[in-house]
Amino acid sequence: MARYTGPTSKIARKFGEPIFGPDKVLDKKNYGPGQHGNTRRRGKKSEYAVQLQEKQKAKYTYGILEKQFSNLFKKALRKKGITGEILLQLCETRLDNVVYRLGISPTRRAARQMVTHKHIVVNENITNIPSYALKIGDTISVREKSKSLEVVGTSLAASSYTSDWLEWNSDTLKGKVLALPEREQIPENIKEQLIVELYSK
Repeated sequence: MARYTGPTSKIARKFGEPIFGPDKVLDKKNYGPGQHGNTRRRGKKSEYAVQLQEKQKAKYTYGILEKQFSNLFKKALRKKGITGEILLQLCETRLDNVVYRLGISPTRRAARQMVTHKHIVVNENITNIPSYALKIGDTISVREKSKSLEVVGTSLAASSYTSDWLEWNSDTLKGKVLALPEREQIPENIKEQLIVELYSK
């Protein structure tokens, strides 16, 4: 299965949430996609359907494929602590997500592209792996050649996100991972416990 590159509004409407950022289409059509999207279905969703939808939402939000997501869950399961929170921490500390959180790119998709096109430096080394797992103390910066990119300047000017677990220096265009994010520091509307229940079946 290839990574999803289709219309983001369609997926946002499927979940009823702007998971890819502000969406004008979702504001106008706040019901599911397709010709039957605005007609209410009979019956109640099963427990499995609710859990599966939550997992799908998390995967689309972070741009992670099924195999990768399953591996992240197994990794979270091996660590001490609350599995659901650790799973979200692993998603949040991916390089592409941190590039997005720091405001270097406007979306996670754009962040992924910036990483694969070698515009991002981690600990003074060019890193082109979007799923690279960052640790506390790691530094993230924009490559010297890429600092003049219009997309970087526009995104940083429009960014208003601030975080206690990330540090950003707008003069040097360099960020740092200060800590692992706590659950309340992750703004995504994801019910991680449902994902844990789904994988635990």
